[in-house]
Amino acid sequence: MLACVDDYRRAARARLARIAWDYLEGAAEDGDSMRAARSSYGRWQFLPRVLADVSDCSLSASIWDRESAAPMIVGPTGLNGLFWPKADEVLAAAAAEARLPFVVSTAATSLLEDVRAAAPDADLWLQLYVQRDRAIAEDMMRRASEAMFSTLVLTVDTPVHGNRDHDVRNGFRLPLRPSAKLLLDCVRHPGWSCQMLRHGVPQLRNIAKSVGEAANLDRQAALLSRQMDLALQWSDLAWIRRHWRGRVVVKGILNADDAILARDAGADGIVLSNHGGRQLASAPAPLDVLPEIHRLVGRDLRIFVDGGARRGSDVVKAVSLGATAVLLGRAPLYGLAARGKGGVAHVLALMKAEMNTTMMLLGRTRVDNLNRECVQPSGASLAEMD
Repeated sequence: MLACVDDYRRAARARLARIAWDYLEGAAEDGDSMRAARSSYGRWQFLPRVLADVSDCSLSASIWDRESAAPMIVGPTGLNGLFWPKADEVLAAAAAEARLPFVVSTAATSLLEDVRAAAPDADLWLQLYVQRDRAIAEDMMRRASEAMFSTLVLTVDTPVHGNRDHDVRNGFRLPLRPSAKLLLDCVRHPGWSCQMLRHGVPQLRNIAKSVGEAANLDRQAALLSRQMDLALQWSDLAWIRRHWRGRVVVKGILNADDAILARDAGADGIVLSNHGGRQLASAPAPLDVLPEIHRLVGRDLRIFVDGGARRGSDVVKAVSLGATAVLLGRAPLYGLAARGKGGVAHVLALMKAEMNTTMMLLGRTRVDNLNRECVQPSGASLAEMD
């Protein structure tokens, strides 16, 4: 019986070929940004209240004008077809059944339209990379709007790809090229390999569709990884607004000055993110910058956090520090890679159950009651807090 997210992590590692596992788990350079995001939750401890009536505990949270089962969002991750067939459709369906929003990546391996068909009632958001040819982003926004996506998440921390040693060692690039090393790895992971053979190499289908080209993997990869719009700046949020009528969230903020600029540029929300540790090495943990950024812009913007959350208790800490919700990246992917839709559903259920237990032990029965009084830095005394 898999009892926690880390159990699913181990199961995913056992099932996936090395090239797929390293893509899922790998980070920039020595991995310090990823470790910082994970360890940041351990730097906070709870301040529980006792003899409180916790007989009626609810995780429900209002994210914009739609009620969510918990302050959690299944966040955007790319190339998920490496882990399971029709992965983005599976993730969307599991998120919808859990009553959580799902963010579809520009680098998804399922079409936006197919994701909507797989989860007709889901709250779907689009994560957008802006290529040098802005017509691609404009078409993707149009398609997402027609498919009734509610929110645009503009990722701004990826003008170039971070230094990822594991990709160099594995010779990872799209399309995947046969090699003796890859073939040996496939033999050692027959379940994953047979699945890939049956369903084919994952493709960046949305890139291809919005470019108007057939399935040309080299072209798709070039557009995503080497032709990003390096001139993108804050004033371009006005261009986004001309093509997108829904809410706009800027993802990749780690600096308080940038949070203020996002507010002043008219963003509806921001995601504090170091891209799962995959971009800039030695970047701060999003949770560490949350308190100050919430102090500055928390009344004006919805503030989301991603990176490192593996427990429902992590979500409680982030919300207590000012986050509207937490975007889950690797955690649902561990479930996906280990057991498909059932694994994703169980991971989300585990995290909700952990959150429920944590809130009851904390003496808080509503998400709206989570605040700075619920947590303190690890090792701090009450006198130091004052």
